[in-house]
Amino acid sequence: MQFAFTDEQLMIRESARTFLDAEAALPAVRAVSATSFGYDAHLWQQMTQELGWSAIAIPEVYGGAGLGFVELAILAHEQGRRLLPSPFFATVCLAAPVIMQLGREEQKAQWLSAIAGGSLKAALALSNQAGHADIGRVASTLTRSGADWVLSGEAHFVVSAADADLLLVVARVQETGVKETAVAPSVRVVAVSPKASGVRLQMTEMLDVTRPMSSVAFDQVAVRADALLGLDVDASAGLQRALDQARVVLSAEAVGGAEYSLEAVTAYVKERVQFGRAIGSFQAIKHRLADSMVLVEAAKSMAWYAACAADESTDQDLAMAASQAKSCCADAFNAVAANAIQLHGGIGFTWDHHAHLYFKRARASSMLLGSPAWHRERVACGLGLGSISSALQF
Repeated sequence: MQFAFTDEQLMIRESARTFLDAEAALPAVRAVSATSFGYDAHLWQQMTQELGWSAIAIPEVYGGAGLGFVELAILAHEQGRRLLPSPFFATVCLAAPVIMQLGREEQKAQWLSAIAGGSLKAALALSNQAGHADIGRVASTLTRSGADWVLSGEAHFVVSAADADLLLVVARVQETGVKETAVAPSVRVVAVSPKASGVRLQMTEMLDVTRPMSSVAFDQVAVRADALLGLDVDASAGLQRALDQARVVLSAEAVGGAEYSLEAVTAYVKERVQFGRAIGSFQAIKHRLADSMVLVEAAKSMAWYAACAADESTDQDLAMAASQAKSCCADAFNAVAANAIQLHGGIGFTWDHHAHLYFKRARASSMLLGSPAWHRERVACGLGLGSISSALQF
């Protein structure tokens, strides 16, 4: 397979990079990360309402631009280079695909058009307290109450939930009077207002200050039947495809962070003089930079292949591509960011330098939506090289 960006995609990349270089410098990133919601509301308005980024992968019938996940991955890649604190990933890359895969027509018309126009911020509540992102371990339950439902339980590490207008909660259907069996319970996604009675949000202090997360508790929250996404009795298949699409975008974001880390440290070693010469001229430094470049270039290939799969491939092929990209790109970002800290020397270990922000984003992103180890096991199972454990649902 030979991949190359189209002229339109190159224009999107160039426009996004120019905008973010001007509006999202690292000092500004540090400043907005310390605010209550962790992002710049004015910048968000520019991205969504003026530049139309939130509409890029939403079909035209719902007010979107009708492009695809390659274009969305391009935007994520550029945001990853700047560690942009924003509800973009939670709303556009995570919640919107879930709505697209599972929502009824009236739900898509209502929510996707609002996301495309920048008037709705949404978050997906999935992970349990241990951070597991596989569907079989959700810690929220739905119980029937007449014609409606009651939502109970909790979700952790919910990205950009503190300022969300809508929560999409993944919950197990718990039928009253039915005993638990070895068969996996059906899973549904339900839309809940963060301000609904019984919903409690608590922001979580995270390693990565540029991506705020929250814990959300649901205490007997009354849910109308029309708040459930879709009509199927089990949302697992559609939800899994949406999660894989989000993993693809997250992989592209990780590549952007790794690429910028490498560029920054390469520029530094050309300027830093030791023993009368730039340290970048030392063979050992060259070797480490070359190793980082190999990791970045390999991750790029994997990320863009997966982005194509997100638009075109079957669920099984997308699952394999998404897990391969997530594990490869996360590992690359971790290694390159750690290498950048060390090659910056003493200044690289200080709070004032930006290198630690990239390393922290790398560590946090590698665990989001499944760790590299989890995804490698998933790939192995998909190739028939292992057995799927009860904890590994896909």
